[in-house]
Amino acid sequence: MSGLIGKKIGMTSVFSAEGKNIPCTVIEAGPCVVTQVKTPEKDGYAAVQLAYDEVSEKNTSNPLMGHFKKANTTPKRKLVEFTSFEKELNLGDVVTVDIFEDDDWVDVTGISKGKGFQGVVKRHGFGGVGGQTHGQHNRQRKPGSLGASSYPSRVFKGKRLPGRTGGDRVKVLNLRILKKLPENNLLLVKGSIPGAKGSYLIIED
Repeated sequence: MSGLIGKKIGMTSVFSAEGKNIPCTVIEAGPCVVTQVKTPEKDGYAAVQLAYDEVSEKNTSNPLMGHFKKANTTPKRKLVEFTSFEKELNLGDVVTVDIFEDDDWVDVTGISKGKGFQGVVKRHGFGGVGGQTHGQHNRQRKPGSLGASSYPSRVFKGKRLPGRTGGDRVKVLNLRILKKLPENNLLLVKGSIPGAKGSYLIIED
């Protein structure tokens, strides 16, 4: 198992050998620098910490600056730990898209688009109270009766109600890499990937 940190660039489509037009997401994956190697003897578990996306020194705290100097690299914005890697890595090594191959299957984790406060129709797919019949004229998108009368005189926890929507950590499994472009650090991944353009992603195989 191995992985990379990346950034969502946008969507495009490519033609397969059979002539099918396949939609895909363009991900800038890496290059990532190994900034820490954890071992069971010292840390209690084995892991590799990767850093991605350069940031200026003035926007980096002093403790993190010392952390990056140990790895002999410039400050980075995003740090992610991977608990297992196929090949042995050392401090300061650079990991690129070359760890993946065309037609590999990967899992992609990201933060979904935030949609703010939403009602039950958009948040949970409710059908609303109904059309403008039965004497109703202004409640088409309301949740309707919640079923609580004299007992228990409250709304049960866990009811599907309006509230903040999106902005959650989402992991999409088994996505196929259609093509990798090592010269530009790009991966073309079939399907939709969580998050807005420019949001960070974790790609694991």
